[in-house]
Amino acid sequence: MTNWLHQTAIAVQEFIALGGWVVGLLLALSVLAGALVLWKLWQFQLLGRDAALREALLLWNAGQKPAARASLGTAPGALGQLAARAMAAPSRDLRDRLYTETEALMARLEAGFRALDAIVQIAPLMGLFGTVLGMIEAFQALQGAGASVDPSILAGGIWVALLTTAVGLAIAMPVSLILTWLEARVAAQRRLAEAMVETLCGPALPQANIVAHPVERLAHA
Repeated sequence: MTNWLHQTAIAVQEFIALGGWVVGLLLALSVLAGALVLWKLWQFQLLGRDAALREALLLWNAGQKPAARASLGTAPGALGQLAARAMAAPSRDLRDRLYTETEALMARLEAGFRALDAIVQIAPLMGLFGTVLGMIEAFQALQGAGASVDPSILAGGIWVALLTTAVGLAIAMPVSLILTWLEARVAAQRRLAEAMVETLCGPALPQANIVAHPVERLAHA
């Protein structure tokens, strides 16, 4: 294990030496992006199962309140805990409080999104900046060669310069996909939270109503 870490450190140092300080900065950005992604995945893992909360809300709307409380389980997620508290003391006065707490939860889920978005935007730009600097150096070396121009000098400088653009894109593309998925998860959680508040604080709707109950729409989505 120690030998593998040593070899990895040497490979990273050689890679940074080849691409220059821009590659080093891009690798630091990739470490930051990885840490943010792991943090967000852990945070979403704590939300618990959406299916249990949807089932509880359907039971609550059907008037089966003891079964609704039991379906949340012994360790509900953040939204499930809010639902359990509201089910323990149902009241129309809880609507504003629940909306406030669910919005606070959504804000915590969205924390770090701007940093990930900044990494997505700046990584390709930094890669392009490194490429421009590398091209300048390559043409300077070509000019210094004078009449004895060696095409390999220019070709070598160009591929090293393009390396920074490749690294920037390699960082931005997966982070962009992960950020899109996280934003979709937050949007789904917000819809579920709104349905939860309306189900617990509003009047029950008939199951056969043409206009589906918010929870039923989520269940069939």
